[in-house]
Amino acid sequence: MSHQRPESRARALVSRSWKVFRVNWHLGFTAFGGPPVHFRIFNDKFVQKTKWIDEQVFQELFSVSQALCGPASTKMLYCINLIQDGFLAAVFSFLLWSLPGAIGMYALAVGVSKIDETLPRPVYALLSGLNAGTVGVIALAAVELSEKAITDRLTRILVFLGATAGMLYNALCFGDPGFWCKSEGKLISAWPFGKWPGSTSNAGDNDTAAHQGRRNSADDEESIEMSSVTKTTATTSSSSGARSRPGQGTPRSNLPVTEQEASASSTAESEPRTIPSEFRLDFSWKIGTAIIACFFATFIAVMVTRGVFPNPPGLPLLYHLFANMYLAGTIIFGGGPVVIPLLREYVVAEGWVNPRDFLIGLALIQAFPGPNFNFAVFLGALTAIGSGNNPVAGAIIAWVGIFSPGLILVHGTMGIWSAIRGKRWVKAVIRGLNAAAVGLIYTAVYRIWNVGYIDEGFQFGKSLGDDPWWVVVTATSYVGGRWFNLKAPVAIMLGAVMGMIRYGVVSA
Repeated sequence: MSHQRPESRARALVSRSWKVFRVNWHLGFTAFGGPPVHFRIFNDKFVQKTKWIDEQVFQELFSVSQALCGPASTKMLYCINLIQDGFLAAVFSFLLWSLPGAIGMYALAVGVSKIDETLPRPVYALLSGLNAGTVGVIALAAVELSEKAITDRLTRILVFLGATAGMLYNALCFGDPGFWCKSEGKLISAWPFGKWPGSTSNAGDNDTAAHQGRRNSADDEESIEMSSVTKTTATTSSSSGARSRPGQGTPRSNLPVTEQEASASSTAESEPRTIPSEFRLDFSWKIGTAIIACFFATFIAVMVTRGVFPNPPGLPLLYHLFANMYLAGTIIFGGGPVVIPLLREYVVAEGWVNPRDFLIGLALIQAFPGPNFNFAVFLGALTAIGSGNNPVAGAIIAWVGIFSPGLILVHGTMGIWSAIRGKRWVKAVIRGLNAAAVGLIYTAVYRIWNVGYIDEGFQFGKSLGDDPWWVVVTATSYVGGRWFNLKAPVAIMLGAVMGMIRYGVVSA
């Protein structure tokens, strides 16, 4: 057995670190729009371009990320890098992904803490424009992902039921768009459908086939059932179409793209999936179980301490901030669209942050890159400032508290998942879960739509539909992305510009 020399190991570590940095760094600066858009970007980046994972592994990680608590897109990025380069690379990628937006939210908190009670009218117009542009971006992601998730009548029904359940539960809990219920806010995290909002499903994307050197025509649908159940894919035959041969190509998802292809893939769905060796996670299920058990032990200890000792002088306020964020990060499923109401309950209802500042942060988080859970940095800094503590300490405590539960649990779950992912029933579960997850994206659109219009007279927000201009802004963002390839950051900033135009016209 050969051993690397210390300098060789150092060079290898530097080389791997540079690769992780090169692939991940720009995501933290360019991924706007929340989890629906993030998943679409991940598919393009890690499946289509770098080929770090295949389409089927992407679907698996998406389902695991949605089924566990915490920030969905962050967990998926963490798992992709964990499979590719191990634990250190996964942690490094998380820092690259989260820190740019977290630093921006900290700076925003410092700025908001210095402003007057009432903002200038142009600022309200700017915030409303950002919200309207964001709604258009998320709506576009919902429509595009629905087209890929719907493969037959069952998935069509699941998308519809997912959207319906989210809409009705949102109406029962929140009622008036400007009202945030206190007691029900805790129930949002426990609602079983809460693990699906803000997701994507790129099942069976035909573009993947192009990258893998395969050409599937409508007359050659039977080749679909041969894909992604072996380590290799097919070569192209000019006379008979694609056929699977071992030792060639890259696996692709065998989830059908259209309802016609669904029948062609029925045979493959009854077969277990063989995991390509390059996508296998060398991680014991025993270690994974131990990690999960240790997490729940710490969670119980934090919650018991939080309950036994009251707010200051019992324990420092920053400890209660950490405990509240740790609790929110543990019981939230579905990412950003679900975490906002609960964070309001755990911070605003405690009297640590005033409602106006909370709503300002809610509007501007949509214009910041990276995970929406960075909103906790904004709230932590404001809490520390209001209590006379160091704002940097408050921001870091809130950031660690809300992100750590999801990342620890998904790391442990990867060990268990590696032991069951080859089972034949996994593919069917993933297919149904992805369809329902896409349906819940429409709930995120509905929630932001109902509180997106902000002005001096209604600083808690009201429906964008109350002013036709914001409807036009949302439609512009949607159409720009749908037919003119307008990027999400550009669409959101265009919304802000149109908001300022409205202010100029109205105030003239």
